[in-house]
Amino acid sequence: MADSVEVLITASTLPSYSHPGDAGADLHSSEALVLEPGQRATVGTGVAIALPDGYAAFVVPRSGLASKHGITIVNSPGTVDAGYRGEIKVALLNTDSSMPYSVAVGDRIAQLIIMPVTRARFIEVERLPGSDRGEGGFGSTGTAARTASDSTAGVNA
Repeated sequence: MADSVEVLITASTLPSYSHPGDAGADLHSSEALVLEPGQRATVGTGVAIALPDGYAAFVVPRSGLASKHGITIVNSPGTVDAGYRGEIKVALLNTDSSMPYSVAVGDRIAQLIIMPVTRARFIEVERLPGSDRGEGGFGSTGTAARTASDSTAGVNA
C-alpha cells in the first residue's frame, strides 16, 4: 500500500479517487461555462487545501477529456505549494478547432496529485561535471548518431 498523508481541506465537492491505486484524485468544476474552440478559462473547483511542509500538489489533465474532447490544462502541471491556502483553480484550454465544450457544475475537470518534494540547496560552481549526455538539448536523445557524410546526404553539389 502506498503511503498516505493527511491534507486539511475545505471543498464544495471533495476530490475523490475513482479506483484503488489511482495517483490522481478528481477535481470537480464549481461553475458552469462553455469553452469555445481555442478558448481558455480559469475554472474554480471550490477546493482549498493545507498541505504539510515537504509536500506539493500538482493539477494535471484528465486523459479522457484530452483524448475525447481536446480539453487540457494550459500550465500543466499546475503546482500548489504547501503555503498556498486559496481556491485551486484550473486553467482549461479547448484545443479542438471546431467544437465548443460545455462544463457543468460537478464535472470532473482535472486530477490532483499529492507528492513529497525535496527542496534543493543550490551550490554555485564555475563549471559543471561532465556526463554521458552532455549539453544536448531538445531532440538530442533517442536518435542514431549521424556521421559527417549523413549530414550532406541528399544535397546537390
